[in-house]
Amino acid sequence: MKLEIIYEDDNIIAYNKPTGLLSIPDRFNAEIPNLYRLAKAKYETIIPVHRLDRDTSGIICFAKNEERHKYLSLLFQGREIEKYYIALVNGRLIKPSGSIELAITENMAKRGTMMVHKRGKPAHTDYATLQEWNGYTLLRLQIHTGRTHQIRVHLQHLGHPVVADPIYSNGKGLYVSSLKKNFKNSDELGEEKAILNRLALHAAQLKFVDMEGKEVNIEAPLPKDMNAAIKQLNKWST
Repeated sequence: MKLEIIYEDDNIIAYNKPTGLLSIPDRFNAEIPNLYRLAKAKYETIIPVHRLDRDTSGIICFAKNEERHKYLSLLFQGREIEKYYIALVNGRLIKPSGSIELAITENMAKRGTMMVHKRGKPAHTDYATLQEWNGYTLLRLQIHTGRTHQIRVHLQHLGHPVVADPIYSNGKGLYVSSLKKNFKNSDELGEEKAILNRLALHAAQLKFVDMEGKEVNIEAPLPKDMNAAIKQLNKWST
């Protein structure tokens, strides 16, 4: 697998992680491919600083030495790193922008998932509408905390889950047939190929100040499938 490097200096390297790839080794099955193992084949000294959900694409940073790892870890823990995401969600929001401050905890009735609950840990997500269509909205989000599945849980609670989310929605992707009137499927087998058929969530930007006082701004361009979804929504949906 060819990895896309989007930022590198003497102390940090950042990749644009594709969807479906683990950030770090799975604790139950270390043989599953993961970004850390693939990157470590070339950069032996790198150390993970943070991670993304398997199905989320976007920025993953690694430190090249222990000193920088400690520094970046403290920045993440102290919420001194600005983290921005792009998400395509179902529906059109009543408020085009806002702030979601709802505590999140593990859903004990469904292991491996999270839920909004007053007894959970504080979670804070800001959102702003970038573009909207009939039945869909493109959002830019900033998370001020780093709870598991935070964006996905907060957006589900608003009633606007991320498109193709298999856990917090129905997992249905985006199809031309759902956008275009009088759609005719030309596939001989009658199977329509999805425009986008994975979690439509992308870690787009990280901003922080490094140890030398320099402002670092790392951006990960949207993957092809999310760009294709936006193009088709512009074409067929109003």
